[in-house]
Amino acid sequence: MAKPVAVTAREKEVLAGLIENMGYEVMPFKSAKDKVVAEVPTEVPLTITATGGKGLEPTLDAAFFLREQGYTVAPHIPARLVGGPEELDRLISRIEAADVDRIFIVAGDAEEPAGEFHDAMDLLTALEDRGHSFATIGVGGYPEGHASFPQADIDSALRRKAPYADRILTQICFSADAVVDWAAGIKADGVDLPVYAGMPGPVSRQKLARVSAGLGLGQSASFLAKQQNMFWKFFSPSGYKPTKLIRGLVRKLAEGEADTALTGFHVFTFNDLAATEAWRRDLIAQAS
Repeated sequence: MAKPVAVTAREKEVLAGLIENMGYEVMPFKSAKDKVVAEVPTEVPLTITATGGKGLEPTLDAAFFLREQGYTVAPHIPARLVGGPEELDRLISRIEAADVDRIFIVAGDAEEPAGEFHDAMDLLTALEDRGHSFATIGVGGYPEGHASFPQADIDSALRRKAPYADRILTQICFSADAVVDWAAGIKADGVDLPVYAGMPGPVSRQKLARVSAGLGLGQSASFLAKQQNMFWKFFSPSGYKPTKLIRGLVRKLAEGEADTALTGFHVFTFNDLAATEAWRRDLIAQAS
């Protein structure tokens, strides 16, 4: 029998709060829109990934369609895909006209920038200069660092981005200790934005193999391409579930081991939406 995620009343209270602030990351493959509508209730907020290989149109198409269906959506806007201030103005005007009031800004995985925006900070400052109506702007966080940049540079970048942002969605991390220690560290460093812990949803080996060998969209696939050997070791023959990670986070937060702004979960679904939603509902039952 699987161990419960939350046992004490305090743990259940913490779990309920984290579930209330759970969102799904969706990759805009052709079937994604119909799968979301069929499997995901509109109460679950969504982020829609983007990639240099496919450009922004699939992301925007999915985001606008799902917003029309009543979902709260945040398209990924990679800075390196935006050619300059004029293109940014057109892009933001389209997003605002579609009644989308959230975005998630990243540097992006394009090898060469399309214009003058090289990283997320460049785009954030340009967006501030232009003006916007977004209620929420998200930026990325890296509890276990980034292979391409020294930790000091990552920490400095987050401090500079924080005044322009409203929340942090972290990259995938499998260690509750690493997530909590990192979240406590950035808060002590003056970054007190709400943090949403990134994790894979329940996913089968077969689905993950297809995604990791496929087109590659957004943070999910970028992570897989770089970290496959590490990722697979967390799998049982039947697949992966983030239950152990969530149990660790819930217990640490319930015990008050560190002062953090951990607020919710950012679930990389790999578009396995039916399994992810069934798992979310099971978590809700465990929190009651």
